[in-house]
Amino acid sequence: MKSSRLISLLLLLQTRGRMTAAQLAEQLEVSVRTVYRDIESLHAAGVPLYGDAGHSGGYRLLAGHRTRLTDLYAGEAEALFLAGVPGAADELGLGSHFVDAQLKLRAALPAPLREHVDRLRTRFHIDAPSWYAEDTGTPFLTEVADAVRRGRVLRVRYRRWKEPTDVDRRLEPYGLVLKAGRWYLVAGPGPRTYRVDQILELVLDEAESVIPEGFELAAYWREYQAGFRERLHQGEAVVRLTAEGGGRLTGPAARAWAETRTPEPDGWTRATLPIESLAHAHDTFLALGADVEVLEPAELRARLTATVTALAARYAAP
Repeated sequence: MKSSRLISLLLLLQTRGRMTAAQLAEQLEVSVRTVYRDIESLHAAGVPLYGDAGHSGGYRLLAGHRTRLTDLYAGEAEALFLAGVPGAADELGLGSHFVDAQLKLRAALPAPLREHVDRLRTRFHIDAPSWYAEDTGTPFLTEVADAVRRGRVLRVRYRRWKEPTDVDRRLEPYGLVLKAGRWYLVAGPGPRTYRVDQILELVLDEAESVIPEGFELAAYWREYQAGFRERLHQGEAVVRLTAEGGGRLTGPAARAWAETRTPEPDGWTRATLPIESLAHAHDTFLALGADVEVLEPAELRARLTATVTALAARYAAP
């Protein structure tokens, strides 16, 4: 709806300051021409909005102008209440603030919409961690979050997977990411990514942490995930699977099976699957038992042959 888009445009300028027509178009997912028409509509409505030409130009609101909204659509109210993750707020030390904010938002809603949202909250529950993740806690999360909010340097002792495992690092926090129940700190120099639950010791430095101009946490995380997937699957295996074996595949292997499988006359299916390493692939395919046959690479087939031969000898012994 145009009215909703105009409100969104105003709120963008109110919260972010000067923005170009191209930036507004990208945020609102419309054309630049549509933004120009919306600007004209706001001008006609008396909104104190003006634009500056030039390389550093853009649109902005007159200093001091604020837009106060008293109405929300039902879908908007639902999204605000369901988007919050109370557990994450608690871990960051913001649990009480989260509750207070929801109470204020609820009180501002008209009675019918308030009752609707109350019913909705009883029907949805967010539990972010996976089933098999152990709740080991994140001892220094509150301190890390405080450093992120205040823009302060951290000096930490960090445990990594390779030797030497325990190292000292001076980190300039750029942001925190919650992924599958785990908290990750993105920090300079680099930037690089650190699991917060692997911080062994922490000292908050009063030195200021400066985020590089143009850095965007969400964009960095998308690139980091893409790179992680590329590093994770560094090889391929050609296999034959029964229907049951194919059905037990998960994640990238399941997608590859669906995309590359070729039926064979004996009822099995040939496919090319991504693998992380020979050791990991050995354990993964061994778990599928007699429902998989590895054809390539030869080294992986040899490893599985040796393991199966040893198991057969062990269980055949009197």
